[in-house]
Amino acid sequence: MAYKRILLKLSGESLMGEKQFGIDHNRLDQYAVEIKEIVDAGIEVAIVIGGGNFFRGIQEVDGGIDRVQGDYMGMLATVINSLALQSALEKHDVYTRLQTAIKMEQIAEPYIRRKAVRHLEKGRVVIFGAGTGNPYFTTDTAASLRAVEVEADVILKGTRVDGIYDSDPEKNVDAKKYETITFSEVYEKGLNVMDMTAITLCNENKLPIIVFDMNNSGNLKKVVMGNEKVGTLVEF
Repeated sequence: MAYKRILLKLSGESLMGEKQFGIDHNRLDQYAVEIKEIVDAGIEVAIVIGGGNFFRGIQEVDGGIDRVQGDYMGMLATVINSLALQSALEKHDVYTRLQTAIKMEQIAEPYIRRKAVRHLEKGRVVIFGAGTGNPYFTTDTAASLRAVEVEADVILKGTRVDGIYDSDPEKNVDAKKYETITFSEVYEKGLNVMDMTAITLCNENKLPIIVFDMNNSGNLKKVVMGNEKVGTLVEF
């Protein structure tokens, strides 16, 4: 395997599958099966999930929400998704721990770095919920921060697109895909890989990022094995 410890970043929207809102349980089960496959292969897995499948729906129904309140609502949405993924993984006999940046002791451990690392060393999948626990920070930043803290080898950003392009491939059929790209080029070209805080954190800590299509069955294992080109690698 190319990596020993990874942090998998999933968007909340990816859990919707073909739905317009909420969680597609077939998609959730697919993710659980693929994560189990790499756990069984000996990979230590930490996960951060966004909450856009819930919060974006709320925004459409009721606009004008205060930014700070809205960000806390988004954090709670990530916990809903984290609980759903935890349940799906445990259905497939994968040992998990959910840690949240906001204390909610009835359903999750508070985030403690040493505990998280110990869980990973014991082969448990650690899911980090509630972002960083602070408003004005995205789950991309939370993923980068947690990956640095637990000393992950790489961030794997699972999306519905098979890598990084010079323009939106869903709108431009002539969009050019990058096989590899440097952090400097991401800055210079203004590419929408992760938010700038997250990118800077990864760059400063020499943490590579791979953007790949998580919905294509088998891609996750191909990425961690490293013997087949999948997605786009952001390196130094």
